[in-house]
Amino acid sequence: MSEFLLEAGGVTKHFGGVAALVDGAFSLRAGEIHAIMGENGAGKSTLGKILAGVYPPDAGSITLDGELFCPANPREAQARGVAMIYQELDLFPHLSIAENMVTANLAFKENVWVKRGEMEAFAQPFVRRVGLKAPLHTLVGELSIGDQQLVAIARALSMNAQVMVMDESTSALTEHAVDNLFNVIRELKSLGVAIIYVSHKMDEIFSICDRVTILRDGVTVGSYSTLDVGMEELIQCMVGREIDTDVQSISHRLDEVILSFEDVCTSKLRDVSFHLNKGEVLGVAGLVGSGRTELGEALFGLDVIESGLMTFRGIPYHPASPVNAMEQGIGFVPEDRKTMGLMMQMSVRENGMLSGLVRGGVVQHREEADRDNVLAQRTRLKSANPHASVSCLSGGNQQKVLLGRWLSVDPEVYFLDDPTRGVDVGAKQDIYTLIDTMAAEGKSLIMVSSELPELLRCCDRILIMNSGRIVGEVDARNTGQEAIMHLATAAGDLE
Repeated sequence: MSEFLLEAGGVTKHFGGVAALVDGAFSLRAGEIHAIMGENGAGKSTLGKILAGVYPPDAGSITLDGELFCPANPREAQARGVAMIYQELDLFPHLSIAENMVTANLAFKENVWVKRGEMEAFAQPFVRRVGLKAPLHTLVGELSIGDQQLVAIARALSMNAQVMVMDESTSALTEHAVDNLFNVIRELKSLGVAIIYVSHKMDEIFSICDRVTILRDGVTVGSYSTLDVGMEELIQCMVGREIDTDVQSISHRLDEVILSFEDVCTSKLRDVSFHLNKGEVLGVAGLVGSGRTELGEALFGLDVIESGLMTFRGIPYHPASPVNAMEQGIGFVPEDRKTMGLMMQMSVRENGMLSGLVRGGVVQHREEADRDNVLAQRTRLKSANPHASVSCLSGGNQQKVLLGRWLSVDPEVYFLDDPTRGVDVGAKQDIYTLIDTMAAEGKSLIMVSSELPELLRCCDRILIMNSGRIVGEVDARNTGQEAIMHLATAAGDLE
């Protein structure tokens, strides 16, 4: 009998003319936490979705418990004991937490009439295990991205799976929530559940995983014990080149103030005051719920200013709407690219057209093609062609499409809300380089991030937010993560 619970070999998958997997090979032991790593577009999520029954493989073989495993849909995979938590969450925003927990869940025994009490009784222990505090009748669409991710994790736990695929499951979680999730994963491991853990975060891989398999350009290029391999070796295996992760950006900050907030209050912000200089990259740190995103919503006309004053280029700034903010020179790259940033079923080119390339009702096709080439080069976008659907691209390349759209708008001030969320180490370096270039060109950027090392790498100054207020400001070149976290958590965990 094989020592492996699950084995996959020679797995291939094409989407049109794009090869997502060429030779995916992978093995998994019962009770093992096994990382799958690689750059965006390497095939990690595709392999996970094949195991979860979302896609059928074009070729190759997969066995589970020694038997052929080729689920035709997620329900068949779930019946065989395989569940997946998707990077792009598969939740229903207009249903409650409890309703999402039981929908298409074979572990929940449905009757002709399902009562709220029965759903909540089923959901409660799993929601409690992941540390979600919201009432079970809360609509999922009213939750933060981090809390939505906890709902998806709780739902997968409730399916009693023997194999669980976690695709970037910590991308929107607070440090406390990540610690709680890791405790749950360790508990599952002790019960013999096997975890396939897809992540770009090296510290997580070495903290929680037993082995790691690397994919590059759809091919498995190596499997290692996390006890026998180092971070630099994994990075080089992933990208096929050396990457210097310790580089700090050169400051392009000028003395000219381009934007300022003076005692600005909204429904979420309290007396926020700061200034942004021309050519500056200003970081914003804080826990989920601290007011980071709400800062951008106020700037971009998505939230009403109750009091205080914003000035832009030295004159009062009152954005009536996002379109008005854009017309005045403000750009906004949202945290959730799927629901707020991109039209997922439209092509790369069509998403770019949303920036305003259409003039007088006529599409300028030649200019459009030229624009495609320039933006692809600037963002290092990897796409088969500009007519490819954005939904077929990797998360990192989707993010590059979104950034490319704003580059074509060419605003004077950019608000970037977690611009590298769910992005691999190579694509992160591409985005960091793009940020450096924009600052050198005289653009001013406000960069929100949950990852303190990238704020320290990219920014001139960092604002720290807590409970809707700015509670501190530090020089990014003369401070450390500990000082930032102390300020960010001074009033307690906001989750």
